[in-house]
Amino acid sequence: MAASRPDLDAMPVVRSLDAFDPRSGMRLERLIFNHRRVVTGAIVAATLALAFCAATKSVMNADFERMIPTHQPSIRNYLEHKGELRGLGNALHVVVESTRGDVYDARYLESLRKIGEELFLMPGVDRPWVKSLWAPGVRWNEVTEEGFRGGPVMPDSYDGSPASIEALRQNVQRAGIVGTLVARDLRSSDVFVPLLDRGPDGKRLDYRAMSRALEGLRARYDATGDVRIHIVGFGKLMGDLLDGVLKVAGYFAIAAAIAIAILFAYTRCWRSTLLVVGCSAIAVVWQVGIVSALGHEIDPYSVLVPFLVFAIGVSHGTQKMNGILQDVARGTHRLVAARYTFRRLFLPGLTALLADAVGFAVLMAIDIPVIQQLAISASVGVAALIVSNLILLPVLLSYTGVGAAAAKRALREEGGGGTGWAWRVLGRVTEPRWAVVVIGVSAAMAVWGWKTKQGLQIGDLEPGAPELRTTSRYNRDNAYITAHYGLSNDVFAVILKTEKEGCLKRQTLIEADRLGWALQQTPGVQATSSLADAVRIITAGSFEGNPKWLTLARNQDVLNYAAQQATTRNPDLFNADCSVMPVLAFLGDHKADTLDRVTRVAEDFAAKHGDGERKFLLAAGNAGIDAATNGVVRDASRTMMLWVYAAVALLCLVTFRSWRATLVTLIPLAITSVLCEALMVLLGIGVKVATLPVIALGVGIGVDYALYLLSVQLALQRAGRPLEEAHRASLRFTGKVVALVGATLAAGVVTWAFSPIKFQADMGILLTFMFVWNMVGALVLMPALSRFLL
Repeated sequence: MAASRPDLDAMPVVRSLDAFDPRSGMRLERLIFNHRRVVTGAIVAATLALAFCAATKSVMNADFERMIPTHQPSIRNYLEHKGELRGLGNALHVVVESTRGDVYDARYLESLRKIGEELFLMPGVDRPWVKSLWAPGVRWNEVTEEGFRGGPVMPDSYDGSPASIEALRQNVQRAGIVGTLVARDLRSSDVFVPLLDRGPDGKRLDYRAMSRALEGLRARYDATGDVRIHIVGFGKLMGDLLDGVLKVAGYFAIAAAIAIAILFAYTRCWRSTLLVVGCSAIAVVWQVGIVSALGHEIDPYSVLVPFLVFAIGVSHGTQKMNGILQDVARGTHRLVAARYTFRRLFLPGLTALLADAVGFAVLMAIDIPVIQQLAISASVGVAALIVSNLILLPVLLSYTGVGAAAAKRALREEGGGGTGWAWRVLGRVTEPRWAVVVIGVSAAMAVWGWKTKQGLQIGDLEPGAPELRTTSRYNRDNAYITAHYGLSNDVFAVILKTEKEGCLKRQTLIEADRLGWALQQTPGVQATSSLADAVRIITAGSFEGNPKWLTLARNQDVLNYAAQQATTRNPDLFNADCSVMPVLAFLGDHKADTLDRVTRVAEDFAAKHGDGERKFLLAAGNAGIDAATNGVVRDASRTMMLWVYAAVALLCLVTFRSWRATLVTLIPLAITSVLCEALMVLLGIGVKVATLPVIALGVGIGVDYALYLLSVQLALQRAGRPLEEAHRASLRFTGKVVALVGATLAAGVVTWAFSPIKFQADMGILLTFMFVWNMVGALVLMPALSRFLL
């Protein structure tokens, strides 16, 4: 694909424009270069307009529903009933820790009241369902000689006096909220804040603004020295990720600086180096501007796309610059050199960019909106590269040309034929004995990678938020809450759906109780809770606390009374018409193994006990949503790889017109994919929403190397040259450029490894690995395979 010497030799050296026929070349070439000023002006005008659009319309935000597979059956069940299942989706836990002692302190309680009021009034809060020690909906109940007695946990007569604080202490014990709303060591309490995905105006909740408001609240109250605040929940996690995205933007400048250094070291020409980098940056402006104009928001996942677009643009721009360098060195006028390069490389370059697009396009098949938006953004970026790097860059170089010294140096190095020891070794790979060694080593690596990748897991492998570093404030807050509260924030909810008033029927309560028992026996489940548990306790309380009555009574009136009393303590036990009730399982963590075990138990129970009167629907709660997402990721990972390899195979068949050449191309890519998954196992990285796109992107971009080298090799073989000579010629003409492209792509993403956002760091490591190993496979394994297949 890169500038091929056979084509160069066939094109005459034109030193003056008077000796060049502007009507020569294909129609597109004439249209562009015979109207250079119009083309340049139109692209510059479009760039300015899109830059304005990017600056004024681009929005950074996240959306809870875009992070989950909205068409997956379990997620559809959750979305259908989320209005009736408050607190089992998007919610915050704001834990207020006392630094002076326990929660039974007047100054602490006053701070807790103020914090709760500020949280209550924040935009996006589902206010009726906020819970804290001060919330009137948090109630206690007890059995007395006169019957049930109860009230709000915070006494109506509370005035900060020792007597009222003692009353609060008694109410907390009566309510049984130690370990849930109050820490087991009594040194902190939780403010539970459910969130609305959209406000009254229909706009999505601004998580970044909410996170900043929470951090402001934390800073103000932590500064008092009386309390310390810990915050977890989807909204805070997304806010932290969005803030981290701004820090990651600095890596864009680092990537550009590295690309400039690599290109200049290769060309020793400032003007061409800056033009390549500038045109790649223009593609990024187009990508961000078009995506913003389409109304898409920038989220923590799609923010990586501009980095990829820039790196791909630099790699393809290098090809155009290399071709012009060679022509100018032979004395060709810069405009004619630009036209020659366009003539040789536009169609191969377009094919290569289409190969890049394949890796992005297959992501559209994954039913997770955030990944689909990533695919759209990346596809737009690839389309922008067609304009900026395949059209604009040659046109600009036709005006500026390249430095004469740089051109002569490039021609002198190419004429040397690659005399370094590395190039001499690579030139011998097609010899039978070397080819056998290379293929044998590659096969051994593939076998090792295949065995290692069997340990690859779907989902999160660590506690807390794996998207962030373990040392992040969010994960430290999560560790504190997990250590001090009896029940974790990882809740798996099975939705029990019946007819109206059906959840009060004894058989329904029995089935809910049986499900709770089955889940309790599952490793990883800390405890379960449902209306059946509350009814059993209230029933016993109605009969002087006699443990013999700790059961589900056969009398419907007793059940009705118990359920009515239970809802005064916890209104979340069932919905308004008693047709939907959740059975909650509190998990020790949300690791992939734990979620798989719980999901299997719940699915098996639903299949055996569900009938026309009662349906057990999976799943709600953050752990239930994670489990459903893991299932989609598991299926999509297999489907995605089939699609990406099928598309790349078809593209290679069309390009090379040879099934053997297609096989030579695909085998190195497949080995790299296997090794990448093995690396994920070694690094403890699971397959999830953040890492799922990596392998597809690596394959789609990695096939470029084959197009660079194999197209020249095949052309020379078809012209009658033997394999060894054709390989050495393709290596001499394109080998250094392939190595340069691999280094540029790797340098563009390796800086992500230092990101404060862990999933971006993981993607950077994996993409760097794939870019480098795809390059090695093209330079080493592909010629070895050619010995036996071509």
